[in-house]
This record gives sequence, structure tokens and C-alpha cells, in this order.
Amino acid sequence: MHEIITQFGTAVESVAFDVPLTLPKCLICPIKCAGYETCPLPENKWMRDLYQEVSRQKKPKKSFTPYTQRCVEAYIAHSLEESFEISHALGSNMAPLTARAQFIKRRLDLDLIEVFPKLSIWRIGQNLKIGKSHLKFHKHVVGGDESRRIFLQALADRRDLFFYQQDFKAMVENNHAFEAFVCAYTGLLKFLKQTESRPAGFPKTEAWIEFPKI
Repeated sequence: MHEIITQFGTAVESVAFDVPLTLPKCLICPIKCAGYETCPLPENKWMRDLYQEVSRQKKPKKSFTPYTQRCVEAYIAHSLEESFEISHALGSNMAPLTARAQFIKRRLDLDLIEVFPKLSIWRIGQNLKIGKSHLKFHKHVVGGDESRRIFLQALADRRDLFFYQQDFKAMVENNHAFEAFVCAYTGLLKFLKQTESRPAGFPKTEAWIEFPKI
């Protein structure tokens, strides 16, 4: 992976990852723990406030796990136009990938961008007026390839993107290749200042996931 990234030399300014690039603050906090229920750090206070609001609106009452979860995952799960299921940075499925990302990024002297492909696909697709069923089921074994084809063709037609035929075919047939492209495209949108800014009051020291504006 490092060979692929570094072979382009200084031509590479940033790299987009679809895995967490930071750890939950509670795992790297240097102060003596008083418990997340009363923790004064802005990250825990922000999540307490968010989950109190969520619990007022929905039952059963929800809480957070500060040793697996980051503020940005809570925000994406509960504060956008749709409810998005996003794995915690140190949840059982994501933890090994998060650990690998920590190892990889230490060797990269580049701007590293974190992306959640599912959300990027949703936002881009909404802007392109693609049917919701195609945006939600691009990973499915049955029909996922057709959803990916429709998404890519809409990008090519309405955003004037050019795809080599073999690359187009690879992304339709392989979801990993498709999501890698979505990560790179989200990085381009960030460069063009077309991704969302952090919401008001979001902790300044917390990680952020880049995703397109509506």
C-alpha cells in the first residue's frame, strides 16, 4: 500500500481512507478518569448532550461507549437527514482496520482524509437524483452491480467524468473498487470545498469524516 501511494512522489497531496484514522478520545486521554457520566472533556460532554436529545425523541433510551465511539460517528448516526448505520472506530468489525490505519498513517507525510463511502454515495446520489433503492443497496450481492452501474453512469453523464471502460467495468463488478473511487471522489470534492463543515459546537479536537454537501 505504501508503495502504491509513494510511487507518485510529490504529485500526491492527500489520501482518502474509508477507515477511522483516529482513536476514541477516552483511549488516549492523559487525565485520571472520573467516568464518562461526569467527564468535563468537550468530546464526552458533546456526546452526553447528543444522546440526551436522542433519548428524548426515541425509545428505548440510548447511551454511548466512549472507549469505542467518536463524536463524528454519533453525529452521522443521529443528526443527518437519514439514520446511517456506521461502525464505531473500535467496534468489533472495525477495530482491526482502525489499528492498521494507525500503523499506516505514521509513515505518510500527507493530508489524510477520512470518508464513509455509504454516506458519500447517498449524498452524491441525492444530488444526481438517483433512486434511493440504488443508493442504499450498492453492496448487495443481487442487484448491487446494477446500482453501481447506474451511479457511475449518472456521474459520467451529469458531472462530465470520464472513465476508461475497463475501470468502469471493474467498479461495477467489484464493490471494493467502487468504494475506493468514491473515497477519491470525496477527496476531490473536499478540495473543491464541496464537503460539509463541522456543525456548530462540534469539538475542535475531534476527528471529522468528509462527506458531500446536499
